[in-house]
Amino acid sequence: MTTARDIMTADVQCVRSTDPVIAAAELMTDLNIGALPICGADDSLEGMLTDRDIVVRVVAERKDPLVLPVGELAEGTPVTVDADDDVRKVVSVMSQHQIRRLPVLEAGKLVGIIAQADIAVELGHAETGNTVEAVSIDY
Repeated sequence: MTTARDIMTADVQCVRSTDPVIAAAELMTDLNIGALPICGADDSLEGMLTDRDIVVRVVAERKDPLVLPVGELAEGTPVTVDADDDVRKVVSVMSQHQIRRLPVLEAGKLVGIIAQADIAVELGHAETGNTVEAVSIDY
């Protein structure tokens, strides 16, 4: 059985909920990524921040990214999977919640992240296509 741990990117960095949005944007640029987990002071996962969040919820609303804390952009409870969950569950969760990046937890702590590209590498063409379609459908 292939698990989330087998396909996740383990070297995941967080942005702190108290960090200004500009720090998150700079980290995304440095790492060449489009999303970062938002972690609290106790390293608990508080949410996910995407480059789209920064554009739509900060720039377009004319908020100041130099002072706006990242934590103000975290909404609701983050959708996650456990490191030992089967890859089929990962696909199901991504499809059900229409998300492209999925944090992976172990004992409640962030240990990795899975992106659509990780699914594409692991699964065949047909299932990858089905996953991308399910995540992308606009209801």
